[in-house]
Amino acid sequence: MELFWLEHKKLWRKRIVKICVLLCFVYSVIFGSILSFQWFSFGSSDDYTSAFGNNFDGYSVIRDSQEYALTFGEELTDETFQQLVRDYQKMEAAGMDMELEKTDWTIINSWLGTLYPELRETGTYQTMISYVDPDKLIGFYERRQQAVEDFLENSGQVGTEKEYLLNMEQEVEKPLRYEWVEGWSQLLGSMVADLGAVMALFLAIALSSLFAGEWHDNTSSLVLTTKNGWGKVAFAKVLTGLAFTVELFAILAIPNIISQIFFMGIAGWDMPIQNIKLIAIAPMNMLQAEIYEYAFALFGAIGYAGVVMFISATVKSNVLALLFSLAAVYGPMIVAEYLPYELQKAMDLLPLVGSSTDIFRTNTFQFFGKIVWSPYLLITIPVLIGVCCMPFTIKNWSRRLKA
Repeated sequence: MELFWLEHKKLWRKRIVKICVLLCFVYSVIFGSILSFQWFSFGSSDDYTSAFGNNFDGYSVIRDSQEYALTFGEELTDETFQQLVRDYQKMEAAGMDMELEKTDWTIINSWLGTLYPELRETGTYQTMISYVDPDKLIGFYERRQQAVEDFLENSGQVGTEKEYLLNMEQEVEKPLRYEWVEGWSQLLGSMVADLGAVMALFLAIALSSLFAGEWHDNTSSLVLTTKNGWGKVAFAKVLTGLAFTVELFAILAIPNIISQIFFMGIAGWDMPIQNIKLIAIAPMNMLQAEIYEYAFALFGAIGYAGVVMFISATVKSNVLALLFSLAAVYGPMIVAEYLPYELQKAMDLLPLVGSSTDIFRTNTFQFFGKIVWSPYLLITIPVLIGVCCMPFTIKNWSRRLKA
């Protein structure tokens, strides 16, 4: 334990590590959460002198939007849907632009496009919510069920796979609960979902020199002369890398959650994620989805840390260790679109390469005839990859030291 604390202090004393943590915090918490809630994403769009075209009033806009959504009741029915569209059209016709910002018009417009494509008018610049006849918006849940089945068939997901996914979808409680959706959509679609990709950059910079740095600093030979030897030192370094990863996650996640509670409160936590994407099949509410996305980021980061430490112990150059570490996560993202679909799905299982937003999708894997929904694997395989790398990290470093 003493050796671990020495290595832990050694890592945190590095200037580059402190800079990484600070920049990551500023980007993810200050810009990605606090200013996004208060200004970038939810500030009222009336200040055209602002670089983002928004006022610095996100808190009040969010509260007004939540109160407006509650006026329609808590269940999403045909009548509720019609009234949402009808109210929007009335406010638009009256030129109440400020009031329109309280509505979930982007979400509602996506529902219209998914469920009522025959009502879409071509040759117009207007969105569907502006011109569609509210009285024609009937059969919401019947149309949603048909849209889910059509999507599965168009995706080639038929037979037992379709049955597996539809059985999962049957667990979604209906009618759907409705409160203000836009905030949760932004939160789950980008704020939390992007956390892993942001962490990957700074983890690569901070941990790529954990082992390779011993060669760069010409201290590797001293390790062999210590009373602990290379084995215990390597183990302490691995524990240090894991501890740093968890600490960085906590530094980002805890303030983000506090910011979320301050701006949004807990209203709408029990809405189903189908309010964000109607054809989602997962029986999850917003809170469950958020927990999953944070778990995805944490487990993925731990897995990625294991990969970075393996690379650091395998090469002697800090620069090469950093480049290979970055390539391990961003390389697959770059080349994925040029690969066959099945290979793309397989690459998503690499640490922090996939996306936690797969909970909104219908991707599956098959193992020995058994169908597995992709989010189950996306949260387990990456951390297993990192854990499997750790024994080889110690072995590779010892081999280089002895050489």
